[in-house]
Amino acid sequence: MALSEVLLLKPVENLGAEGDQVKVRAGFARNYLLPQKIALPVNRANRKYIESLQKARTTREAKELETAQGLAGELANVHIAFAVKTGEGGKMFGAITATDVAAKLGDHGIKLERKRVHLPHGSVKGLGKHIAHIKLHSAITHELEFEVVSENPIEPVAEEAPAAEASEKREKREYKKRSTKKED
Repeated sequence: MALSEVLLLKPVENLGAEGDQVKVRAGFARNYLLPQKIALPVNRANRKYIESLQKARTTREAKELETAQGLAGELANVHIAFAVKTGEGGKMFGAITATDVAAKLGDHGIKLERKRVHLPHGSVKGLGKHIAHIKLHSAITHELEFEVVSENPIEPVAEEAPAAEASEKREKREYKKRSTKKED
């Protein structure tokens, strides 16, 4: 397994940020990173470039952290609710997903990518209060509480009396027994 050492020019998820010197498989470097201008091969000529990239990285990360802290402050003042259609017993039609939460935040003037919103079970399928975890930065995660309410009145589930069902079943069995005895 041949490895190549490259210098990242742009952040690559699960690999590193710009200015990082990483070892990757030779084919990945040759076929993807180098042609896409995401990385450069490490050599003496690129050493100074590494230093300038690391300075740019620290500046960018500081700015991103500041932006994330400001966004966390905005999210603390936001209260959202979803009105959904429900059937018998308050059972929801459909589910609330991360896309829905991001869209509702967009209505409040907060632009977020869907991938930053994490719901505990992937989606919300019940009425009530729920919490979404919003990852604003690697160091900042905000818990956003939202509510799911029914837009139509909740109808109670129509239940049949279990005793009536049991008596009907018993009568059918007794009838079958009587009819089979008569035939004998």
